[in-house]
Amino acid sequence: MTSLNTETYLLLENLIFFVLATAFLAIVGWAWRQAKPYTLPEHLPGWFRIWFGTVQFIGVVPPLVAIVWGAWQGYTSVLTVFIPYFIMLALQILSESLTLRRFRSVVWVMVPYLYLPYRFWQLYEGWTILSPGNELMWVRYLLVVEIVLWIGNYALDLAQLPRLLRWEVQER
Repeated sequence: MTSLNTETYLLLENLIFFVLATAFLAIVGWAWRQAKPYTLPEHLPGWFRIWFGTVQFIGVVPPLVAIVWGAWQGYTSVLTVFIPYFIMLALQILSESLTLRRFRSVVWVMVPYLYLPYRFWQLYEGWTILSPGNELMWVRYLLVVEIVLWIGNYALDLAQLPRLLRWEVQER
C-alpha cells in the first residue's frame, strides 16, 4: 500500500469511527435525557491523581517527541501513525468535556469505553505500518508501551465504574 493510500485509508477509518461513536453517544444521551445531571464523584482516591498524570504524560509527551523527530528526520510514516492518534485523543477529550460539562450527562462515563479500544487498534495498526528497520525500532517500542499504557488505563477505568456510577456498598 502506498503512503497516500495508507493515509486515505486511515482518514476514512478514523472518520467512520468518529461518526459512529458520536452517533452512538448522541442516541444514548437522548435515551438518558431524563436522568439526573451527572457530576464527578467528589472524593477520588489519592492514587487517582498519580495515575491520571502518568497516563497524560506518557500518552502525550513521548508520541509528541516521536512526531517532532519523525518530521525532523523525514519519516512521514511516523506522522501517519501519530497525527491520527492525537486527533482522536483530542476528539475523545472534546466528547468527554461536552458530555460532562455542557450536557452534564451520564453518557460521559461511556466515552472512554468507546475511544480506548479504538486507540488500541490505532496503535497496533501503527505498529504494522512502520517498517521494522533499525531507525524506527524505538518508535515501534513506543507503540507497544502506548498499547500497554492504554490497556492498563482501560482496566483501571473499568475498576472505577462502581465509583463513577455511585453504586452503594452494603455493610454486612
